[in-house]
Amino acid sequence: MANGQANDQANDQADGQANGQWYPPEWPDRIRALAAGTLTPVTPKRAATVMLLKDTAAGAGAGTGTSTGTGPAVHMLRRRTSMAFAGGAYAYPGGGVDPRDDDRVIGWAGPTRAWWADRLGVDEAGAQAIVCAAVRETYEEAGVLLAGPTGDSVAGDTTGAQWEADRAALVGRELSFAEFLDRRGLVLRSDLLGAWARWITPEFESRRYDTWFFVAALPEGQRTRNASTEADRTVWITPADAAAGYDKGELLMMPPTIATLRGLAECRTAAEALASAPGRDMTPVLAEARLTGDGIVLSWPGHDEFTKHVPSTAQAPATPSDPTGGALA
Repeated sequence: MANGQANDQANDQADGQANGQWYPPEWPDRIRALAAGTLTPVTPKRAATVMLLKDTAAGAGAGTGTSTGTGPAVHMLRRRTSMAFAGGAYAYPGGGVDPRDDDRVIGWAGPTRAWWADRLGVDEAGAQAIVCAAVRETYEEAGVLLAGPTGDSVAGDTTGAQWEADRAALVGRELSFAEFLDRRGLVLRSDLLGAWARWITPEFESRRYDTWFFVAALPEGQRTRNASTEADRTVWITPADAAAGYDKGELLMMPPTIATLRGLAECRTAAEALASAPGRDMTPVLAEARLTGDGIVLSWPGHDEFTKHVPSTAQAPATPSDPTGGALA
């Protein structure tokens, strides 16, 4: 997008919410405090999130004129509207890294930890912890487990009282992921993941995360469910349809979410998305803020569509109505 278009879009958003871009209402004050030197940025915590994909009739028909949406369907959850941070926004299953996964040897299949360290831009212990977080959070929030008894198999039905007890123990951090795998006799299938992007929460945000985004195909025999206490709805939706909802201001999202959706929309199948992952740029994206005479300009390097002019008198956008009506839940 040309800079002129970006500025026009930013001004449109300032005058009235033109899309579903969300930002916290406290950002302007914190940005000014950071510029004045009275705010010290907090260190971002490591996190991982996973875009679960499955091929559908719509996704399979992408590019053939048989579907309004393109690409495979992606599993998304809507954060509860009552939540203080990004309430009502659509996102993917994910969460913070458990430090216990840095140094515990676990059952591992797929590319080596050294390979993952190079891909993720961290050391080997950090790579293991980040990949563990991706797999653990997908299980905790969507009930999908990217692990199996052997390096070429995946767990089947993960429902039932004993599985649920283990999942609850993981959520409560009473059980580490390494202990869970050992208890179940499972190995983590790192080969089922593809690293897609890396975004770091802006320096002026009070809750900061250094988040690695992954793609993965829904394993055969497993089903997603809303197991997250932070979500009030889950959907399977094509990236193109989700992006269209965002563009109309109907689906609320943060920049990393819509940016990854636009990339996924270029892929016709889940396999194509996974195959393209190794070529994706993993340079961290970090928002920047610039004070102007009448407000603040927010920008995300490499993503001009998110450039936003926030006037001094502006208020944060309200949660838009949800056109899905629960039909995709």
